[in-house]
Amino acid sequence: MTLRPMTLAAVTGRFQPVHAQHLELFALALAEHDHLVVAVTNPDTAARHLAATSAHRHTDEANPFTYYERVRLLDAALAAAGLADRTTVVPFDLTRPQVWAEYVPREAVHYVRAYSAWESDKAGRLADGGYRVVVVDGDPAVKLDAAAIRARFADGTWRELVPPATVPVLAELLA
Repeated sequence: MTLRPMTLAAVTGRFQPVHAQHLELFALALAEHDHLVVAVTNPDTAARHLAATSAHRHTDEANPFTYYERVRLLDAALAAAGLADRTTVVPFDLTRPQVWAEYVPREAVHYVRAYSAWESDKAGRLADGGYRVVVVDGDPAVKLDAAAIRARFADGTWRELVPPATVPVLAELLA
């Protein structure tokens, strides 16, 4: 019997915070592949740079959680969704393509849901970096926007917008 090689998918994002549409994309990728690498972009402040197609993704306001805190949120969400045993979370600095393969192997197929010019740009960068990319069309009318979730942190109405398993972690982080 010949074993087939494990197939690998990847999804990149800031996950500031993780939400249901992230989990949908993870599940979509895992429906086609054996394992998923969740690649956390802007893993540290040095990795934040202005992008012509996204005016906010580099700002402090758009990045309230550290890499470690986002891993905690992702771990909670992935475990509750039953995906933890098929995922690996890694840092992924979009500004350093020369080291991408050290975190996400080149054979990984990147799944990018494109709602805007930023996601289309990211898909192009990944393809230029040597990855196969699957672009999933996103309907901007139904996009769950992490900025909208963050805006609701102040009044406490964010809880219904995030995976239930992340609520205790987020509540602790926001306290």
